[in-house]
Amino acid sequence: MATLPAKPDMKDRILETADRLFYLQGIRAVGVDTIAAEIGISKRTLYNHFPSKDALIAAYLARRFVAPRPSDKSPVEQILGTFDSLERRFSAKDFRGCPFVNAVAELGEDRSVRKVAVAFKESRRLWFRDLLVQLGVADPDALATQLALLVDGSIAQDLVRNDPAMARAAKEAATVLLRNAGVKVGGSGSTNKRAAKKQQARSAS
Repeated sequence: MATLPAKPDMKDRILETADRLFYLQGIRAVGVDTIAAEIGISKRTLYNHFPSKDALIAAYLARRFVAPRPSDKSPVEQILGTFDSLERRFSAKDFRGCPFVNAVAELGEDRSVRKVAVAFKESRRLWFRDLLVQLGVADPDALATQLALLVDGSIAQDLVRNDPAMARAAKEAATVLLRNAGVKVGGSGSTNKRAAKKQQARSAS
């Protein structure tokens, strides 16, 4: 006999509800009263799990701070696949942009909010940089910053235009940047020409 999945505990229910409402409606627009009413609990019950709205906001941002999953794909496929994922996300009806950018736009005077947003953005830039290091590009830090800017720029353009094709345009720009850095783009064997030459030199010596 199959067992039913366990229901989320109250703390998880509160956080899931806050996550959805904060993201879709805005952090300032949603009060703890609204969150409690949505779940059907009292404010006292909510405060038993999260002592303040600030604590709930911190938990919401921490929940959104998810590292990219490990992948068996090549570095180039992972980099360009980022923009494919963005296009799919842009097509979703519930897409409201980057939650960290949104949080700073609303609560930028809160240093803790800005700190976690900066940490998230830097973690994504470093993810690009690590992949670029594997590809042997000359300046992985600079190129990683440029790729991160393409991600954020495509998100902003989609929000203004409501056009998922902005992710495709960003992917095309990313492809140009990679090729200009000497990376062979196309097929699973994408490599950096400079790194390949170095490897050949080592093999010949």
